[in-house]
Amino acid sequence: MKKIIVLTFALLCAATTFAYTERNILQKQTDMERLKDMLILNQEWVTYPDYVNRKGWDTFLGTSKEAYIRRGEKYLDYQWQVVKATDYLAYERTGDRKIMENPFGTNNSAVAALLMAELAEGKGRFVDQLVNGVFFLCEMSSWANSAHVVLQRSNRALPSYDNPVFDLSVGGIGNMLSWTYYFFKDSFDKIDPEISRRLRHELQVRILDTYLNDDSFWWMARGSHYKRGRLLNNWNPWCNSNALIAFMLLENNRDTLAKAVYMTMESVDEFLNYIKADGACEEGPSYWGHAPGKTLDYLEMLSVITGGKVNIFAEPMIKSMGEYISRSYVGDGWVVNFADASAKGGGDSHLIYRFGKAVDSDELKGFAALMNQKRSAPWSGMDIFRTLASLEIDNELKQTAPQHINQPFTWYPETEFCYLSTKDGLFLAAKGGYNDESHNHNDAGTCSVWFDQTPILIDAGVGTYTRQTFSKERYSIWTMQSNYHNLPMINGVPEKYGKKYKATEAKASKNSFSVNIATAYPEEAKVKKWIRSYKTKGNSVQINDAFELEEAIASNIINFMTWGEVDSSEKGKVTIQVNSVKAQLLYDADKFELSVEPKELTDSRLSNVWGKTIYRLSFKAKQQPEKGNYTFTIKK
Repeated sequence: MKKIIVLTFALLCAATTFAYTERNILQKQTDMERLKDMLILNQEWVTYPDYVNRKGWDTFLGTSKEAYIRRGEKYLDYQWQVVKATDYLAYERTGDRKIMENPFGTNNSAVAALLMAELAEGKGRFVDQLVNGVFFLCEMSSWANSAHVVLQRSNRALPSYDNPVFDLSVGGIGNMLSWTYYFFKDSFDKIDPEISRRLRHELQVRILDTYLNDDSFWWMARGSHYKRGRLLNNWNPWCNSNALIAFMLLENNRDTLAKAVYMTMESVDEFLNYIKADGACEEGPSYWGHAPGKTLDYLEMLSVITGGKVNIFAEPMIKSMGEYISRSYVGDGWVVNFADASAKGGGDSHLIYRFGKAVDSDELKGFAALMNQKRSAPWSGMDIFRTLASLEIDNELKQTAPQHINQPFTWYPETEFCYLSTKDGLFLAAKGGYNDESHNHNDAGTCSVWFDQTPILIDAGVGTYTRQTFSKERYSIWTMQSNYHNLPMINGVPEKYGKKYKATEAKASKNSFSVNIATAYPEEAKVKKWIRSYKTKGNSVQINDAFELEEAIASNIINFMTWGEVDSSEKGKVTIQVNSVKAQLLYDADKFELSVEPKELTDSRLSNVWGKTIYRLSFKAKQQPEKGNYTFTIKK
């Protein structure tokens, strides 16, 4: 078990360590006492300039000052948007999340902008409107999104006034409003002490008390109902980091603070035990900022509040978690996008640089500089901690030389991600894994292929989230199905969802990757073994399927997803052109009958990446042997 946070702390508390799972109540109490003595209360650890110290703030904000003021000015006459009861009910009635999230998110963005604008200008011009936003949020029954309000006891979408939910949104607003209280309590009190009194009350009830006393939320990984090994994902470090910042800014009782900090340590350790030690983010690059990135935020805050005594940035796993984002960047804005990730991205340059600085990675620092070409003012919306932390390293980042090189071979042996690249502009990403990963798609054995930083064989990604996305209906959505990934349908049967449906026998080398995907298919596929292998050389990839069936009952179909201009008029060859990059997919026309299915993209989350149409190339086997071998070659 990788209980590295608590075990690092244990090293400080005793001459000899003991296994975390063997700790008893007395040992834990002893740890608490030592932790309590270590803690630095907020009056001492906050290093940002005093709100009244204009010279200090002007220096700290630097060239970003005017950008924050201009952003805040857009909200001086903002009309706060009502989130109606029917907006919450829409999640139950139609599955629509956005009808509630959009006005709610706009209000939250306004509060963040007004907060930073007043910190930047310091003349009181934004305070009244900030008070409006704060009071507006305090009057809401819940700060949770409609999709997550259902975590309350009623399991319904209308918020209960007496059953606070702690979700991503609640934690994020707690982060933002804790900073608001910290910086503006005195200003609010000059207007009316009721403002800060009400705000402090809501933060106590919705954040501090709920975190300490309600262990029903799955992401906490605690309580008698929690079983070790249950799925954990970005929610854990994301919510824990927000809880920790709230306690750091608001709680001045050492006993309570020590209890809360220790609880966060135990919880985040469960996350670090759940994910793989190789550091890969199974949720994909789109979630890197929320999983490894939030782990960084949490660990930085934990180090600060303990005076640097609890610091695990030297752990190789933490460095690998950071460098996953640079390794998964192909180029020209394209990333390896397994699971629910988008194929476009690259990440927050300031966050990447902070990670690089924390783990001493020149790779991450250079990549961060590449992602920071626009050099705009740091902005993390209502995540005020990130905005402030980004400002601290902004000048360093601007002075760093941009650099990113695709490594010829990157292998994550536990997560089973393999990246291969060549000097001829080829980049291949392939995976093993299992079909119950966080934000899972049924995609064990799939691949993506790029030539000259241009995707040719693609992973479509995921559409706009609805109720269906995270329900029992998830795998009725085409983007989640293996038959819309670069994979076979064996005996006409696709892969199946579930932890037992997984790839096995994964092997990787500097120019090849292979995996047995037979175990990712249900019994009705009648398959004994199916070895999917990839070999790279120069500007080509050979894709091979060697199989053995229990019984041949239907035609095997090999699917490949692509986009751009597709020409299948010549037997044995499909020409794919994306902008100026042209590729050929070669196949045995005697073995296969090819059909090309256009897939119209009506969801903007998909069409913004791929345009209006992508294509599924389906190679249907003309014969049905019980044992055989299929080979495809894709080359530039």
